[in-house]
Amino acid sequence: MAYVIAQPCIDVKDKACVDECPVDCIYEGNRTLYINPNECVDCGACEPVCPTEAIFYEDDVPDEWAWYKDAAVTYFNDLGDLGGAQVAGPSGKDEGRIAALPPQV
Repeated sequence: MAYVIAQPCIDVKDKACVDECPVDCIYEGNRTLYINPNECVDCGACEPVCPTEAIFYEDDVPDEWAWYKDAAVTYFNDLGDLGGAQVAGPSGKDEGRIAALPPQV
């Protein structure tokens, strides 16, 4: 895994990162965006453009959000590797722990 999208993206989904991603590996869930760990090439283009500072290199995810690494893996284990986010479109679902979070303001 390379980069991870954490808590600040929940219910925001700005998508500036999607526009910057050269490999189209940032997928849209119902409440947040997810970086496919099998497709990410560690370029880091997504991190500086995130207005909510929700994107972290896997080793730099704050401890309270460390579970987001596993959430992304679970999300793509359930969804599968679809070969590109633009072709796949929004999934309309989220990983269970993320779906269960209270609405973010």
